[in-house]
Amino acid sequence: MKSKIGRRFNILLIFFLIIVILVGTSFYQSKHSLTCTSYSILIDEIKKSIRIVQITDLHNSMFGEKNHDLVDLVSAQSPDLILITGDLLNSDDDRVDIACDLISGLCTIAPVYVSLGNHEVEYQEKFGVDIAGMYEEAGAAVLEKEYVDISINGQQLRIGGIYGYCLPAEYLSTGEAAPEECRFLTEFQNTERYTILMCHMPACWIVNDGISEWDVDCVFAGHAHGGQIRIPFIGGLWAPDQGWFPGKECGLYFSDDESKVMVLSRGLGSTETVPRLNNIPEVVIVDFMPKESGR
Repeated sequence: MKSKIGRRFNILLIFFLIIVILVGTSFYQSKHSLTCTSYSILIDEIKKSIRIVQITDLHNSMFGEKNHDLVDLVSAQSPDLILITGDLLNSDDDRVDIACDLISGLCTIAPVYVSLGNHEVEYQEKFGVDIAGMYEEAGAAVLEKEYVDISINGQQLRIGGIYGYCLPAEYLSTGEAAPEECRFLTEFQNTERYTILMCHMPACWIVNDGISEWDVDCVFAGHAHGGQIRIPFIGGLWAPDQGWFPGKECGLYFSDDESKVMVLSRGLGSTETVPRLNNIPEVVIVDFMPKESGR
């Protein structure tokens, strides 16, 4: 009898140790490893491919000295543009050098455009520091309710950035939508160019039909951290502004007619009390390709 109890105990102990090792490995990878997620989007407006790399939600994380490992990974993708969709730093940490060093490194690879996240906005309010100006000194173009018309590989694009929820204009009557956001988006979408918008917070685009209501071809977003803890076969556990089991915390999300798309990255770091788990820091690569190339 004792030998049977001993064998069962040993089996349970081995099983427990395996679980501890697996969970510990996942915690480590979710903080220190890097992965690339690639998407291809076929569009009518361009005749030559464009590659964009998205970086988001660094939250002062470090991948090698001065984030050299992250910069090297991005460089290996040979992007035409690099988009940073906010929260490079933490609002409760006065360090700005990590974010600025990363921007400086990325600017040696391709043009870098930045939109602000909630942590940049809170940092500026808390410390009275011009974060946007510091990012620009590091080499990036910061777009806050602003846009630029550019040509990449001979293709005409409009790149914009905004910090806000971007509720559709129908919410103006209820006082929920911000008039200045609606004015900017109305102007931004008024073009024949392919429009790409950086917007840190994704919820209203995918929950309140912003992706269908606004005439913006592609939105890059972050903020959701991939649901923080990713459960196999289920997805993320919790996301800001979406709550528990959000269902839409990373990936591609299309408008009803599939003519417009949101690219939602899991990002690279976190400030939550509960650390990331089964959620490896992510660099997103999007290849915009002529539609005829996919036929």
